[in-house]
Amino acid sequence: MNKILLLAVLGLLVGCNPKTVTPVPAPEIEMLDTMVISAPRVDTPIVGYELDKYNPSAKRDNDLLDTKLDLRFNWEKEQVIGKAVLTLQPVFYPVSSVTLDAKGFEFSRIALQGGKDLTYDYDGQQVKINLGATYKRDAKYTLEIDYVATPAASGGSAAISSDQGLYFINPRGEEAGKPQQIWTQGETESSSRWFPTIDKPNERTTQELTVTVQDKYVTLSNGLLVSSKPAGDGMRTDTWKMDKSHAPYLFALVVGDFAVIKDKWKGMDVDYYVEPEYEEHARAIFPHTPEMLTFFSDKLKVQYPWQKYSQAVVRDFVSGAMENTTAVIFGDFVQRTERELIDELTNDKIVAHEMFHHWFGDYVTCESWANLTLNEGFANYSEYMWLEEKYGRDAADLHRMEEFEGYLGQARNQGMHPLIHYSYDDKEDMFDAHSYNKGGLVLHMLRAYLGDEAFFAGLTKYLTDNALTAVEVAELRMAFEDTVGEDLHWFFDQWYLQQGHPNLEFSKFYNAETGNLELTVIQTQDPARNPSVFKLPIEVDIYTGPSTKTRTQIVTTQREQTFMLPVGEEPAFVDIDPEKVLLAEKTPEDKSEAELIFQFLNTESFANRLEAVRELRESSAPAVAGLYAKGLQDDFWVIRLISAGNIEPNPANIEKIKTMATSDEHSQVRAQAVALLASTGDATHKDAIVKAMTTDRSYSVQSAALAGLKNIDPEAALTEAKKLESSDNAELLTAVAQIYAESGDAKYLPFFEKSLRETDGYEAIGFYENYGQLVTAGDKSVLVAGAEKMQQIGSDMKASPFQRFAATKTLNDFYLAAHDRATEASDEAVKTKMTALKARFAEMIEGIKAQETEPQLNTFYSGFPTPTN
Repeated sequence: MNKILLLAVLGLLVGCNPKTVTPVPAPEIEMLDTMVISAPRVDTPIVGYELDKYNPSAKRDNDLLDTKLDLRFNWEKEQVIGKAVLTLQPVFYPVSSVTLDAKGFEFSRIALQGGKDLTYDYDGQQVKINLGATYKRDAKYTLEIDYVATPAASGGSAAISSDQGLYFINPRGEEAGKPQQIWTQGETESSSRWFPTIDKPNERTTQELTVTVQDKYVTLSNGLLVSSKPAGDGMRTDTWKMDKSHAPYLFALVVGDFAVIKDKWKGMDVDYYVEPEYEEHARAIFPHTPEMLTFFSDKLKVQYPWQKYSQAVVRDFVSGAMENTTAVIFGDFVQRTERELIDELTNDKIVAHEMFHHWFGDYVTCESWANLTLNEGFANYSEYMWLEEKYGRDAADLHRMEEFEGYLGQARNQGMHPLIHYSYDDKEDMFDAHSYNKGGLVLHMLRAYLGDEAFFAGLTKYLTDNALTAVEVAELRMAFEDTVGEDLHWFFDQWYLQQGHPNLEFSKFYNAETGNLELTVIQTQDPARNPSVFKLPIEVDIYTGPSTKTRTQIVTTQREQTFMLPVGEEPAFVDIDPEKVLLAEKTPEDKSEAELIFQFLNTESFANRLEAVRELRESSAPAVAGLYAKGLQDDFWVIRLISAGNIEPNPANIEKIKTMATSDEHSQVRAQAVALLASTGDATHKDAIVKAMTTDRSYSVQSAALAGLKNIDPEAALTEAKKLESSDNAELLTAVAQIYAESGDAKYLPFFEKSLRETDGYEAIGFYENYGQLVTAGDKSVLVAGAEKMQQIGSDMKASPFQRFAATKTLNDFYLAAHDRATEASDEAVKTKMTALKARFAEMIEGIKAQETEPQLNTFYSGFPTPTN
């Protein structure tokens, strides 16, 4: 499952673009020998579990072989009316009973198929069925269970906000304009809220699901649709069959009004389910699906192993997306128009993530939630693999940097745990930046250590040896060991079974007498929270000139080590970890301007070029100005974007900027170039800005042009903004909002107020901020009315997290505005009124905080109301 964490989304949002390669001289590469001087080792192992707090894999007494479900629904009561036919057999020892997970059920009958009714005990969560006989190994038995389930949530987590299992959306049609739907979310153990099962990840079963619905609705489930028949009275019965076993948490059902767009991959059905108005955008919403199926199948040398591949968008989904076998469900945040998705790679990454699960998670499944990274770490890493394949190494490395920062954020602020974490407090806690981000980063290191051929051969063996089974981490290790003939306990123990990561300091000294580069590596991580020493193979590139480098590998196994690298002459530049694969915090090296310029011009990694253009921003040296001019021609759009933001729009650069505004292949760079033209205030650029606003298909460029026009011709900007008021694009509406807010004219308040509930996502933050700016320009009555609107949205748990956050932040801005007015007022009556208003706004904020159910928003709100003197 891909969890779209609000904290990450509220950070820097970037996309990537296909890379075009400019030929450069290939540097000469040779390998060097090394000498090592070591300091004594101090080791404090931090193991993967506490003996008194161990969460094992579920014990298996009965093996669930097949599940047949026949379902109807009571939409009014939000109930599932079902019949389950379950075929089981003992795992090894004889059994006379079976315990099934079934949360919130009413049973009308439990019986052996074709036989007598059975007695049972039910506690509301599990039903223990007395089989009336003892069954020995290999003896199968089949149960028939008639039931009514009333799915209800008992909890959730930051990653999966509810454990209800099956959800009725707008079941009574009370929300105008909102579709009526049913959909499921089984992970972690919530499938047992809508059918009885053994709801554990180490269970597998084949499946047949029959569902009767109103004929106007489309259905989707796992496997193939083998039958669709009229059921009378405007009803229809569909039967879906999955002939390969998978875990119960991967069972899926979707019911609703969808457009179904048909695609094919090697003769197999590939379908996209979207709301009807998005039908023409379906292939952009689920980008490159057939191409990804080919890429992953070829890379893994294991053909996509299932019967079909379907993807569906639903309303109010309780997570980001879910890898239900052959029937992936996505939240509606992915449902955007082709134009809105220009240069936006979020959907690429999520489609790749959920697809890769069909090998890692569905085909080979973690046997316990402690081993979750065997599902999620691989799915996370698929995002890097796909970006590298489709958009180039720079795009993939940018993504890796973002994933690393996500992991570090959790490690620093919420603590660390081993990747294989048997001592979790709650299984839901496993869905975090360790299982996802760190899991992918560790796989990247392993790939770099083994080499591509060995790494992917190891994955092929792992998938082949463990097909359609549940696994633990040792099986992954052994697959790689058997492939390459090397003991890899050291790698798996320190990265999977121990928590933490290294903190590294590097120092370099060239010894002219010996001709050696003396490279010292110090591991500074806190031994109380991390292993005191990691074994780290580290590559080092030593440049003696722009086109000549030598590469060596050092292996640090001590707290402090000095390596003697024979080089013969003083290096021009030393690049440590040139491929940027280490999962480590590195103390920044103190580099001169000359070193940073050399680094930008001669090293290959995106991280190196990015560091250079960032670190040199404060320099006024002519050579640095030349570097940014060269950066405008970089292969990767992020470097062009930053370079454009650091050049002067003077006559020497203006023609290049104009060209970029219309011709750069990436919309963010074009938008930056338009903003640069506008920043000059030169009216001669008006035509170019208006052209960008009216002809560029990217909303980002159009928005930048509208904002830029305001700098050159405010009245023209207001006129153009009026034309765009009816747009349904949030980014464009935010640009209109900025112009209206800066006008200070209250006549534009109705524009904001009719769009507050419609503007969502990251753009909602800017839109609400502009609304707040206009409101605070008004009198007390306007301020109070605006605050009440923000309170309503901020405390409405049906509003999106973005809307709630934006409203609460804006209310905090009103609180600060009241404080400023009270402080500045010379009239005591005004001071008293504003002080009272400030207290009222603070009370509103506290009320929102008390109602908020999203943990990440509560974290943000901890600073509200902002302390004032």
